Amino acid sequence: MEAYLRKRVFLLLVSWIWVPLAVLGGTGNNTTNATAPLSSFSRPKVVNVGALFTANSVIGRSAEPAFVAAVNDVNSDYSILRGTKLNLIFQDTNCSGFVGTVDALQLMEKEVIAAIGPQSSGIAHVISHVMNELQVPLLSFATDPTLSSLQYSYFLRTVPNDHFQMHAIADVVDYFGWKEVIAIFVDDDNGRNGISVLGDALAKKRAKLTYKAAFSPGANSSEIDDLLVSVNLMEARVFVVHVNPDTGLSIFSKAKNLGMMVGGYVWITTDWLPSFLDSSDSVNPETMDLIQGVVALRHHTADSDQKKKFASRWKNFKNVETSSFNSYALYAYDTIWLLARALDLYFKDGGKITFSDDPRLRDTNGSALHLSSMQVFDQGQKLFQTLIGMNFTGLSGQIQFDSEKNLGHPAYDVLNIGGTGSRTVGYWSNYSGLSVVTPEILYSKPPNTSTSTQHLYNVIWPGEMVTQPRGWVFPHNGKPLQIVVPYRVTFKEFVHKDKGPSGVKGYCIDVFEAAIDLLPYAVPHVYILYGDGQRNPSFKNLVNDVVANKYDAAVGDVTITTNRTRIVDFTQPYMESGLVVVAPIKELKSSAWAFLQPFTLQMWCVTGVFFLFVGTVVWILEHRHNPEFRGSPRQQLVTVFWFSFSTMFFAHRENTMSTLGRLVLIFWLFVVLIINSSYTASLTSILTVRQLSSGIQGIDSLIASSDPIGVQDGSFAYSYLIEELGVLESRLRILKTEDEYTSALEKGPQGGGVAGIVDELPYVELFLSNSNCVFRTVGQEFTKGGWGFAFQRDSPLAVDLSTAILQLSENGELQRIHDKWLSKKVCSSQSNQADDSQLSLKSFWGLFLICAVACFLALVAFFYRVYCQFRRYDPEPEDQEISEPESVRPSRRTLRSVSFRDLMTFVDRRESEIKDILKRKSIDSKKHQGQSSDAQPSSPV
Repeated sequence: MEAYLRKRVFLLLVSWIWVPLAVLGGTGNNTTNATAPLSSFSRPKVVNVGALFTANSVIGRSAEPAFVAAVNDVNSDYSILRGTKLNLIFQDTNCSGFVGTVDALQLMEKEVIAAIGPQSSGIAHVISHVMNELQVPLLSFATDPTLSSLQYSYFLRTVPNDHFQMHAIADVVDYFGWKEVIAIFVDDDNGRNGISVLGDALAKKRAKLTYKAAFSPGANSSEIDDLLVSVNLMEARVFVVHVNPDTGLSIFSKAKNLGMMVGGYVWITTDWLPSFLDSSDSVNPETMDLIQGVVALRHHTADSDQKKKFASRWKNFKNVETSSFNSYALYAYDTIWLLARALDLYFKDGGKITFSDDPRLRDTNGSALHLSSMQVFDQGQKLFQTLIGMNFTGLSGQIQFDSEKNLGHPAYDVLNIGGTGSRTVGYWSNYSGLSVVTPEILYSKPPNTSTSTQHLYNVIWPGEMVTQPRGWVFPHNGKPLQIVVPYRVTFKEFVHKDKGPSGVKGYCIDVFEAAIDLLPYAVPHVYILYGDGQRNPSFKNLVNDVVANKYDAAVGDVTITTNRTRIVDFTQPYMESGLVVVAPIKELKSSAWAFLQPFTLQMWCVTGVFFLFVGTVVWILEHRHNPEFRGSPRQQLVTVFWFSFSTMFFAHRENTMSTLGRLVLIFWLFVVLIINSSYTASLTSILTVRQLSSGIQGIDSLIASSDPIGVQDGSFAYSYLIEELGVLESRLRILKTEDEYTSALEKGPQGGGVAGIVDELPYVELFLSNSNCVFRTVGQEFTKGGWGFAFQRDSPLAVDLSTAILQLSENGELQRIHDKWLSKKVCSSQSNQADDSQLSLKSFWGLFLICAVACFLALVAFFYRVYCQFRRYDPEPEDQEISEPESVRPSRRTLRSVSFRDLMTFVDRRESEIKDILKRKSIDSKKHQGQSSDAQPSSPV
């Protein structure tokens, strides 16, 4: 209801200041009113089409001849409207919002079935309300993104929406990696709304509009000059110019005089600049000199035979003022044909043209207002639906509308102005982003807007620079960088207050200054201390103040954490850092059983077993050869034990005589050598290492206990222990000075101190050095991180300083600064070594395996040799067994028993005896065979 009242008030105001003109004769459509409709089978002879443009403008000079040519082509083609003629009624808006609005109202008196234009967004916003009321389709050339078919039911845009153009510019900015942009624009509906969309598009690319430099539509040269001077004092050097094509060149004229068209500057324009250049017969060299190096976007229209034919006919068109035209001429021609094709389809479906009075244009007494000559197009809704459903190929490309009544497949040429003209360095489309391939080719492929597929040809920038501009600078007369520095109370070697010119001093400051010196540009900056000097400041609050834009950056011992990286940009870490635990230590007396600690119980058991095992193997191998391994059972058992354990000290007296025994002994002595050496080293470490006075082994045991834990004042460790590790806040003790560190550790948890301190490694190393290594770190670093310089989000300085820090690290300067401030006594990290120094079977199982394999192979070889000898050895003559009577022969079991005893006896005998027996048996066997041969009787004759 409120919107309706606003429309009524607007119409009343216009009626008071406008005297309606009587429109008589043949200017109306050849139609009847609502009371006398045409036959459904007849077509009107003439339909009126309105056009609202500024004739004397860059767009108007191209659009008007195209409109006239298109109407003539349609009227001369009987296959389109089959006898119905289009009557184009052109109204010149004269670049005036007021005149344009009045002209639009006058146009509505002439029973137009559609209106084309206007090019002005301001006029489009106003007359769109009128079109809604009169149900007349508006085929608009206004590119304002806020003009929406959702608000205006009869609004149809027949040129690309600036929404897409602004996203194209954002993609160009992102492609070159710029993060800050200044927008220069006319302060009207089109300018404001277009730049608003640009800001949103840049935000999606993590870039931003740092300043919106707006000037009034009628601004004089002095106002533009002041505007450019103000933006030149800012850091950003990427300028997006979104202005009117008729006055836009004045921006570059002033910029040239101010020295803003040289190297380091980036100028990007919307389609207004190509529209001006394309529609000019020739551009004088002075004008081209103003825009050298500018990047501009132009509506992309596909090359086609239709387009070439249109270009060849251009000079013959009526009202042509120039020999060339811009893209708006193509869109104007296509718009007329769009309407003609829609009307033809509309008439084929039985549509007719009728108008009727709007009762809302009468006063409360029923008398007509001054706007009563305006009538409602009864079939406007049906014609509009026909229009948005059209799909054909025109001069500008495919004419088809999306769900938001915008032309489908919006695309732009990316131009680089240089020399006497421009060259295409790429294309942009909402289908595939930036590419050096024409959009028509990409439409046949799957859509892909990933960063890796975005490409442009090389650009020549202002000042004929081929190197990509950085996009920002620190102006000499600009505001110095406001750098906040923590006012530390502890560990002042990192940063502290100083009476020098900078006001601060320390390791962090020297690193920052060294990195700044490596930058190819000057960075004016001032240091501001953060804190009262009575206690360390809160680093969380310090970073938050940078986020809140109170400071430009934070320099100091600022830890890079996950949460902080979400709100600020850090440079490359210049110092490695991580949380560690510090605990007190003292010398502990050795235990009476310390000599057992080098080996674990399992290691002791396996070692003892192997001593006995190897001794037994050597005894088996040496028993038949070596008299030292023979004797009574008791004597041999003692020999086995003595030999086994004496090898530990290489003090065995027995000599090995067999080859297999010596082989086994070589392997075993090698194992004993390794075990002996390892035992000695481990025992030495255990007896000399300094042991912790508490049971804290690291962060896990510290958290598991209920003892208090110390943290440095202002450190992120306080929140980390609570939020990440679940430590109760009541257990934490804030330590404000290094003396409190020492006192808390010396007292311990029983004396009101702490069991350990959790702090970052750089602080801990400095503290341990200052305290003469009375304390030690325990366990490992349980976080990994570093220190960096914090900047506001998307600050380009953070990237450049990261590169500088890497250079400092590579050339050794970073280490030199570290040695200057922090090179003191180094305390080794210690932990409880009692368990760590114990040697387990895991470290030696390979040696034992080798020795066991050697013993096994030696035993296999030994028993195989014994078996072979035993087969040749027979303790009882065979014939003696045969001569025995059956009654006195022993049973099979008894014979086996005798054989086993014989085997044991055989094994127990000395090797020399066996050899003699086997030798004699071999001789006797030969003699027996000889005697048997002599005693054999001769054969009878």
